Amino acid sequence: MQLDERKLKILRAVIRNYLETGEPVGSRTISKYTDLNLSSATIRNEMADLEELGYILQPHTSAGRIPSDKGYRLYVDELMQKEREVDEMKEMLLEREEKMEQLLKQVAKVLAVNTNYATMISAPSYQSNKLKFIQLSRVDTHQILAVVVVEGNIIKNNILNLEEALDDETILKLNILLNTNLSGLTLEEINLGMIAKLKQQAGIHSQIVADVIDAVADAIKADEDLEIYTSGANNIFKYPELSDGEKASEIISTFEEKQMLTSLVNDTLEKSQEKGIQVYIGAETPVQSMKDCSVVTATYELEEGMKGTIGIIGPKRMDYEKVVGTLQNLMKQLDSIYKKT
Repeated sequence: MQLDERKLKILRAVIRNYLETGEPVGSRTISKYTDLNLSSATIRNEMADLEELGYILQPHTSAGRIPSDKGYRLYVDELMQKEREVDEMKEMLLEREEKMEQLLKQVAKVLAVNTNYATMISAPSYQSNKLKFIQLSRVDTHQILAVVVVEGNIIKNNILNLEEALDDETILKLNILLNTNLSGLTLEEINLGMIAKLKQQAGIHSQIVADVIDAVADAIKADEDLEIYTSGANNIFKYPELSDGEKASEIISTFEEKQMLTSLVNDTLEKSQEKGIQVYIGAETPVQSMKDCSVVTATYELEEGMKGTIGIIGPKRMDYEKVVGTLQNLMKQLDSIYKKT
């Protein structure tokens, strides 16, 4: 018999609580651990069904329940299924990222040719991440791989060094401990009290928990290695007011080094709550080397909240109507193309 979602949630809650406390779990406790808003009587009935089906046991009369081997098996199988999904997701994302990189480079090039201005476009990134899943697996006797998956299906791999080898059972227990307590949380929700509790539960493996949480924090933080693709920087020389040796050199350097363009991307994303156009004239731009330019940016948004920035940089006398119209049309096309890749 396949369990319905309500029974699954109650079973997961029994297992999570028992893993945490080592004590039999009662219906009143479960009512605090689920989002079902069910009465203790209803939960008791569901637990009775789970016991009849062999997923939980009552070790003593009038005591709460504990997971059976069958219950643990279902829980572990769900965990292993997530691991398989992560592996499949990594393969798909690698292929998709290659296609996206080619597409964005082509977009920047076409945009520069069509407008005769300099252009930039940032790869899409997720702006407010929650942890989806952690997968620990052995690399060798003194290293494990921690795969951290956050919303937007962003995957970060981290190699953690071990002082002593871990067996498969210990790695599985650490996977269960971390995923049970951290999945679905933002960085702000993973507080010091929670970390201390996890380290205590991990016992002699507390350092591994600390290292994994550091990896989670690194994955959830805004992407510091933001990919930005540029084209048409030499178009700047077509405009006398920008072709002065020092001015042109600063602008070209900005396009080549790209770090300063990150501040433009971040400023655009912060100001644009929805898809829209931002126009920076002269000193309004956050990029000092572009104070003699006008910069028009657009925020495009893809599935699962992934956002990126398209920008066109030219003289203050640029054709604003044409540029804004081009960006509006391009955003629609980019959204459509990306969702098909």
